[in-house]
Amino acid sequence: MFKLKYTLPAILLLAGAAIYFFGSQPEGKIVRVDMSIREEVRVPEPRPAITYAYLPQYSHRVSYLRHSKLIDYLSRESGFTIRQVFPDTFEEHRRMVENGEIDISFSNPMTYVSIAKNGARAFARIIEPSGSPTFRGQIITRKDNRAITRLEDCIGKTWIAVDPLSAGGYLFPLGLFLKHGIKESDFKEISFAPGPGGKQEKAVLAVYAGKYDFASIREGTLNVVRDKINIDKIRIVAETEPFPGWVYAARKGLSENVVNKIKYCMFRMSMENPEQAAILYQAGMRGILPAQDSDYDAVRRLTKELGLNIDYGQQGG
Repeated sequence: MFKLKYTLPAILLLAGAAIYFFGSQPEGKIVRVDMSIREEVRVPEPRPAITYAYLPQYSHRVSYLRHSKLIDYLSRESGFTIRQVFPDTFEEHRRMVENGEIDISFSNPMTYVSIAKNGARAFARIIEPSGSPTFRGQIITRKDNRAITRLEDCIGKTWIAVDPLSAGGYLFPLGLFLKHGIKESDFKEISFAPGPGGKQEKAVLAVYAGKYDFASIREGTLNVVRDKINIDKIRIVAETEPFPGWVYAARKGLSENVVNKIKYCMFRMSMENPEQAAILYQAGMRGILPAQDSDYDAVRRLTKELGLNIDYGQQGG
């Protein structure tokens, strides 16, 4: 009984395999492959393009989602091929502009004054979602952290900031502390968000998880993490004074013809146009204004007050 139960299915299986392997062979000639013969396959190089980079304050995914439609619009309207590139860190972004690997830089004002020292020049700046051409830094903590209710309560506590070159996420708040007589040495610890990209989000999440007492972020970040955490559990302790907003800069040597065409396309965008409004909204801005290098002198004054060597993102010197 046992043999009959398993023998019959086995016979049917073998018969099916024989039909598949022998009955499905094509009638044509069998092609034999000589594995000793190799041919190198060359990976095609990307077409020449204007390179555009968003300082990695958020993850690469967020950077792409925010600016992909804007880049499509600029490419279509200017006639240039524009490709977004993704540096991993603020320092890498700065170095790539200096090396000519980034043609159009979109960065915070602190990074701008650094790359301007190597010949990059501001030509546009954004109107923030708030409707203002300026933005601020924010100091946040968990709402249930009763030990921190005012700026002075941050003394002796652990601080997670975004990056040593982050404007709203570190340097603006550092300037605010100094104005209140609070020095870096007054904190128990100052750490920076780890890894490439996503640093603003990581600073918020670290405080939300209770790993640090407070964080410094740029204005607008809480809206970005709204779908990740319950931001009602976060409290804003203090805000810095406003500084000129994020800036578009052309690398040293970029053709004036390229810059002028891109400027023209940017300045034509309007929230009154539904298609363009959707592009601007997705990019986290309400418009793009003309800018010039002197707009960022207030930031240069702050770096001087902080004793910041902006070339290397380090204090002193």
